Order: sequence, then C-alpha cells, then structure tokens
Amino acid sequence: MSTVGNSTNIFWQESPVGKLERQKLLNQKGCVVWITGLSGSGKSTLACSLSRELYTRGKLSYILDGDNLRHGLNKDLGFKADDRTENIRRVGEVAKLFADAGLICIASLISPYRKDRDACRAMLPDANFVEVFMNMPLELCEARDSKGLYKLARAGKIKGFTGIDDPYEPPLKCEIEIQQKDGDCPTPGAMAGEVVSYLEEKGYLQDH
Repeated sequence: MSTVGNSTNIFWQESPVGKLERQKLLNQKGCVVWITGLSGSGKSTLACSLSRELYTRGKLSYILDGDNLRHGLNKDLGFKADDRTENIRRVGEVAKLFADAGLICIASLISPYRKDRDACRAMLPDANFVEVFMNMPLELCEARDSKGLYKLARAGKIKGFTGIDDPYEPPLKCEIEIQQKDGDCPTPGAMAGEVVSYLEEKGYLQDH
C-alpha cells in the first residue's frame, strides 16, 4: 500500500502478461521517440513519415501529437508555464504506457522546457527514450507559418508563443538532431530514414 501524490491507500496491480512477452508478440521493443522543436520545424511531418515507414516494415507505432491531445486529454490546460509543464508530464506518462505495451510511441510536441523533457526521459526505467531535436532556424519556421500563429504572435494577438516571447530550450544531449544541410531541409523520407536507422541500430525493431 502506498501514497502517490494526492492518492492514498493505493496498490500496484501486476499484469499476468509482461512487457517482454508483449514485445515478443510484436517482434519489436517498446520505446518513446520524442520529437521536439519550434512550431513549424517539421515535427508532425517527421512523426507521420516515421509512423508510415515503420508500418511498411511491419512495426506498430502510435503518434501522440501535441495539438491533438489538447482536444481531449489536455483540453483543460492553457499555455502558461505551469500548464505547459503539466501538459508534458501527462504526455510523458501516456507515452510511458505505450512503450510498456511494446509500441514505438512517437510524441510530437514543441515541449520547450528542458526540465520537462528530461522528466519524461526519467520516467522510462530502461532508458528507452529517443529525443529527436528538429533544429530548424526560427526564420525558416516563421516563414512556413502554416497555421498562421507566428503572424498572430508578432501582432501581439497571441501571448507566450514559443520562439517569440517565450523561450525554447534546445536539448543538450539529444540522440538525433535534424537540421538543414547546405541550406536545404531534408525530405520527410530522409528524416524518417535517419530515425529508423537509429532504432534499427539500437535493436528496437526486433524483440531480442
């Protein structure tokens, strides 16, 4: 019996089917691929391309998209610092469950604060956290502005917008960094290929 946060007198219920058995069933190892970067840096593009590439290889993944989650799980949260932290904490806990289920969980969120991302990394007991930094310059992201958010932020209609009037703290030791090469952005397929190669090399695409 234990107390966790505001929950008292709770017990951990063990499952008769464990993580290793689930991974054997799926012939893959559960992990979290955490894609971070500015709005417009290509996070969702990479997440979708990666999920499709894994599917073609017979590997099961699931995307946790920051905007999509704010339609449900996190719809009660805003964009103040405390809300951002709680947003990332919840996503980290859900991602942890997906990884424990044996899936390759692809989390795609701006997640601007380093301490919040590090806290999610620490949730995974066996270090199955792959941080992917979409290192694209602000000028490029703002020029894309597919959602029109940068324009609104520059006009003062959105407050606390990452990269404009709220900071983005880049990773210090990410597993993968994706950036422009000779001024050109890598294609979605090339980006996905880089992540898949890493997963393959580290043994996540088989269960042993």
